[in-house]
Amino acid sequence: MRKAPTITHEDLLSAERELCSRSLSAFVRRAWPVLEPGQPYIHGWHVDAICEHLEAITRGEINRLLINIPPGTMKSTLTSVFWPAWEWGAKGLPHTKMIGASHEQGLAIRDTRKMRNLVKSEWYQRLWPITFTSDQNQKTFYENDSTGFRQASAVASMTGKRGDRIVWDDPHSVEAALSDAHRETALRVFQETLPTRLNNPDRSAIVIVMQRLHENDVSGYILENDLGYEHLCLPMEFEPERRCSTSLGFSDPRKEDGELLFPERFSRETVERDKKVMGALATAGQFQQRPAPRGGAFFEWQSVGYVDAAPKLTKIVRFWDKAGTDGGGAYTAGVKIGAGVDGNFYILDVVRGQWSAAMREKTIRATAEGDGRLVSHWIEQEPGSGGKESAEATIRNLAGFSIKAERPTGDKAVRAEPLSVQVESGNVFLVRAEWNQAFIDEMKTFPVGKYKDQIDAAGGAFTKVATEDYAKRFALLSS
Repeated sequence: MRKAPTITHEDLLSAERELCSRSLSAFVRRAWPVLEPGQPYIHGWHVDAICEHLEAITRGEINRLLINIPPGTMKSTLTSVFWPAWEWGAKGLPHTKMIGASHEQGLAIRDTRKMRNLVKSEWYQRLWPITFTSDQNQKTFYENDSTGFRQASAVASMTGKRGDRIVWDDPHSVEAALSDAHRETALRVFQETLPTRLNNPDRSAIVIVMQRLHENDVSGYILENDLGYEHLCLPMEFEPERRCSTSLGFSDPRKEDGELLFPERFSRETVERDKKVMGALATAGQFQQRPAPRGGAFFEWQSVGYVDAAPKLTKIVRFWDKAGTDGGGAYTAGVKIGAGVDGNFYILDVVRGQWSAAMREKTIRATAEGDGRLVSHWIEQEPGSGGKESAEATIRNLAGFSIKAERPTGDKAVRAEPLSVQVESGNVFLVRAEWNQAFIDEMKTFPVGKYKDQIDAAGGAFTKVATEDYAKRFALLSS
């Protein structure tokens, strides 16, 4: 009888090295108890999907990856902790230089520290002994003896080092994504800073992982401009019409509408509970990876009615939301709303365009002449001396017409709320025209859509129609 071969300790280590080198997902399972002792590892198929796409970067098959996935699904740990540690050790790439960034320095430091703890652990060192250089072993930056390094950086201060991998985890906070200024800062970093932080523009990789919080967030900019990013989008609840498929052959395996992404951790009961607390907009962005819900959010746009012609009106106002752009950027929009004798409100006309200042004023004048003297005009006065001068120029331009300017108070959502209440009550109608679809499209995504000019102008016009007493003047002029 032949004696069974003896399995040595080195044999076990060799088998573990082989298992981990073949699969990032297998490495994650083995490394999890080292990184999170006392927390049981819960596997979901989405982990394999993310790992598959990160492995493709390691193999050099792709070098741009955008991941949209809900919070709590290991997105940060997978992309910013396990993957770079796997490359250093299991894949034999300790020279890899990695920059981890987030909207907040503390979050980037958190994952940088976790990676260092994993690499320095007894389990990892036994399999892949990697030594840190003593003079570069800080919480924001450390380097190994093969010249590989890991740097933590906030979005706004991503300067200095160049990396082979840049992982940008959550470019926006939930709150900042709703701020035009914060989004513009993140987009500027994406456009101007990220490309300059790569060691090799042809082969170095950028991974962006985030929730979809606004139509014009970093994800929206990437997708709209077709920038060559592989897009892995995994909503909490499956939407068949948005099934994600990628060039690697991956396709979201779910079949039923509403099927959960990670039921092992987020049960139906948990998801429904959290949706009630979060509300429709937050659920759409953070869970479903869409800036607005399937059926709209702020406005119940399905309740908008349509008429071929408005009935007799008691008041008419056109409100202008101005922008000084020519061929790009924000739009100027002028929305005309009338109050009907039947108690309903009628959106009569929308004029919209990306014009230079001169063409804008010419268009506003021509529109006023077309509207006639029965229509009162209002313009939104932007803050600062420039806004005041622009408003005064429009008032001079409309000499002979009823024209006033006002400084807006509150954000755009606050100003649009009175209109949304009337929409929900079924009291708002559009006069059928070519501009209808563009107006409804903006209404669907407000206030997280890329453009808000039509709704902002409509909110202003509605407020004036509903609150200002133009009845006497209207009666006199129409008599």
